[in-house]
Amino acid sequence: MTAEMASPSLAAPSAPARASAAAGAGGAARTGTPMRAVAGVLDDGTPIYAPIGEIVFDGQRVTCHLCGRAFRSVAAHLASHGWTKERYCETFGLERSQPLEGPETRKLRAASLSARLVFDPAIRDGSAAGRERARRGELTRAAAAAARGRPFPEQRRRKAAQAATPASRARSAEANRQRASEHVAAVAAEVAHRHGYPDIQAFAGTQMAAGASLAAISRTAGLHKDWLSRHLSQLDPALARLARQRSTGRPDVAWLPAVRRIGFDDVASYLRERHHVGHQTVNAIATETGFSTHRVESALRRHGLEIVAHAAKRHAAQQRAADVGAALGYATVAGYIRRRRADGWTWKAIAAESGQPQTWLRRQA
Repeated sequence: MTAEMASPSLAAPSAPARASAAAGAGGAARTGTPMRAVAGVLDDGTPIYAPIGEIVFDGQRVTCHLCGRAFRSVAAHLASHGWTKERYCETFGLERSQPLEGPETRKLRAASLSARLVFDPAIRDGSAAGRERARRGELTRAAAAAARGRPFPEQRRRKAAQAATPASRARSAEANRQRASEHVAAVAAEVAHRHGYPDIQAFAGTQMAAGASLAAISRTAGLHKDWLSRHLSQLDPALARLARQRSTGRPDVAWLPAVRRIGFDDVASYLRERHHVGHQTVNAIATETGFSTHRVESALRRHGLEIVAHAAKRHAAQQRAADVGAALGYATVAGYIRRRRADGWTWKAIAAESGQPQTWLRRQA
């Protein structure tokens, strides 16, 4: 929680309380520890001496957000301000588990607690009870219930933002790829086992030898029809290359009877002759072969042939322009028109000489 998000009940003490707190912190002042510069203010105008969501260390000491002085334990110092640790962490955007002590102080407390665990029965019994609650999952459930509905503190937000570095994203992407690979391998192993084969390579290889396509094998395995097409190269690159080689001429199998009946040995030469040389449209080719226009277009693209829209009309228009130009003694109609316009002829005069409509002549120009 940021300072701006702090509720009024969590606001800093009033000016008299701050004066009293400063007096209570006189022990730190007497040590000569300097105060830090003001880093910001709360909603009520109270100055703060450390950034929201951060713990500032001064050597082995921790800086207090409220007065700017450094202490071995800010948690113990908060009583002089009349604050609790929970209120302090919530107001200044710190996680509740954030220690408010310096590293050396934490080490000393840990060493002291280790000794008390051995010699103090109350501490020993309390530790055992806590471990038992953790083993039963009570502590986890209690923490989840306490955190439910509570916004992330600013400190947690900053940690999350720092974790989202390019390196962490790369590691996350690599982990995702690894999980995806493991999932694909697990699915392949389950399919092979279900059909009585030692691995997916043996299963797919047997089906391919019988003439089945990858789509048909995927359906037989109970998978999406494109599953093997997408993942076989990952499972067995050699088998995937063999499948691609086998499927190279497969789309033309249905075409061969039709084109051979017309008098062609292969699909590519038939399409080239009809579409590029004979200027037949896609619809005309579809009518002649009995296939749909979509299938004709797919075949043209598969064989690297450009699809010409309105091929017959465009060819007829080009042929008409060439015939008119030749009859007038010019290589092209455009050349004829440029010459006449340069001589000062009107469109009406050019149309009368050429025998063509003015609109057609303007389009050619």
